[in-house]
Amino acid sequence: MDSCRLGRDTDIQKKIDHEIRMREGACKLLAACSQREQALEATKSLLVCNSRIMAYMAELQRRKEAQVAQHGARRPSDAGPTEERSPCRGRVCISDLRIPLMWKDTEYFKNKGDLHRCAVFCLLQIGVEIYDTEMVLVDRTLTDICFDNGVLFTEAGPDFELKVELFSAGLEEDSALGSTPKKLASKLSSSLGRSSGRRVRAALDGGPGSPVSNGGSGPLLLPAPSVAGPKYHLLAHAVLSLADVQDGFRTHDLTITSSEESSFWLPLYGSMCCRLAAQPSCMSQQMMCGFLKLQQAGEPQSWARLYCVLRGTNLFCYRRPQDAEAHVEPAFTIAINKETRIRATEKDARSKLHSLSVTNRYGGEEVTHTLLAESRADVQRWMEAFWQQFYDMSQWKQCCDELMKIDVPAPRRPPALLAKQGSLYHEMAIEPADDIEAVTDILTRRAAGLELRPGLGCPPWLALFAEPLPGASASDTDSASSSSPRPVRPLWSRPRTLSLDAKLSTLKGRASRSQAPAPRPPPGPPRSSSSSSSSPDCERQGRRPLRAQLDPRAWLQSQV
Repeated sequence: MDSCRLGRDTDIQKKIDHEIRMREGACKLLAACSQREQALEATKSLLVCNSRIMAYMAELQRRKEAQVAQHGARRPSDAGPTEERSPCRGRVCISDLRIPLMWKDTEYFKNKGDLHRCAVFCLLQIGVEIYDTEMVLVDRTLTDICFDNGVLFTEAGPDFELKVELFSAGLEEDSALGSTPKKLASKLSSSLGRSSGRRVRAALDGGPGSPVSNGGSGPLLLPAPSVAGPKYHLLAHAVLSLADVQDGFRTHDLTITSSEESSFWLPLYGSMCCRLAAQPSCMSQQMMCGFLKLQQAGEPQSWARLYCVLRGTNLFCYRRPQDAEAHVEPAFTIAINKETRIRATEKDARSKLHSLSVTNRYGGEEVTHTLLAESRADVQRWMEAFWQQFYDMSQWKQCCDELMKIDVPAPRRPPALLAKQGSLYHEMAIEPADDIEAVTDILTRRAAGLELRPGLGCPPWLALFAEPLPGASASDTDSASSSSPRPVRPLWSRPRTLSLDAKLSTLKGRASRSQAPAPRPPPGPPRSSSSSSSSPDCERQGRRPLRAQLDPRAWLQSQV
């Protein structure tokens, strides 16, 4: 018993350590967030982690107090603690959560007034199980706050209390509110004068001259939060119990904890709608199984040996154990409900025949089925299983009338990924940014793939790498321009950006012209010695390997 308790305490301690690490990660993520949605999600994760840590610590403290009380109550003269019967655990699922809003006519129908927007989510808790819903952005265009995904609790007892807390954060608030007091202090110190401004600034910063250090009642403004970012506030809450469980959609009261002056306020109607279903394990799992002999109707001396399974409100009788595992239609079914009476009888002490009589009332008539066990121990095990089943039914109440359907919630969808762009620029998202080798590999693969498809022709972006390198002389440029009808382009006078899309748009026409066969130049005077000496260099540059031509270090330097 002590080792089992120690193992449970160790599991809770591991969960606490895990949530502490998650909280540290959420704080780092919140400090690095640049987008509002990211900051809202990080703040929500931080709030959930804090709630779980507090719940785990409270559970650990409760177990330690129960252990101390148990050791203090036990005495050497006690024969041992009497085992009290405890109800079975079950699953509780809340789904289709809707919270109606009550906007004013001028806001909703006439679309007047300021556009008030908030980010809301729900925190759901049963014991140490705490889950959160997705975040929803709410404005006056919505009439209901809808949380489509269901939440499933797997370790709930019949005395469970499901706490539903609605948190809200106003989107009009600046995410950098942590620096507001310092900004205000700087403005006051510059506008009120040197001496007066110094005293006000010291009061706001909490310095030696502040009211706090001098024993005052408090600072003039609230202190800066430890982590800058959006803040969630409790907007409303509700507590649901076993009495609220119903296999259908139902309305529940909602307690509002904020006023209209709050920046995170929303016009709640004061109620929420949801489907709350419970499924105790005595209804979904088999509580007892084994062979019993069933007396056939009309034949007192004829007994059929059947494999019986106690599950839910029925005792299913199969001919073979394999039929029960394969979910085959049972050969016989006996109802077991709150009105059933079961009695153990010993028909003959010498023959050691032990039987169970199960009596049900159908209409105005009582029907009794007799089951024969092989030993007294089997009768005791079956009677214990029946007593436990009746006790579970009395604790779970309406949840044991019939098996409620619970759909396992689907996992949350990851954030939607951006659609893949067809441009070469979007394929060059390289980390780190100065990894030139990775850029070269991408260009090489693209060029090699296009060479295998000659019908497409030369892509426009390959013209980037056909321009002369900085090592070419001016005569090379002149000779190249004289051999082509294209006009001479001036050298770039400013650095170029790294945007390939802009370069592609300017080179589409030139690349299409370069694909057409160039006209033969008219015969002219022989070239100079400088031109003839530089032509082999140009030819060697044109015959360079493809990887060298596609190296961005070469063509980026040529554009500067």
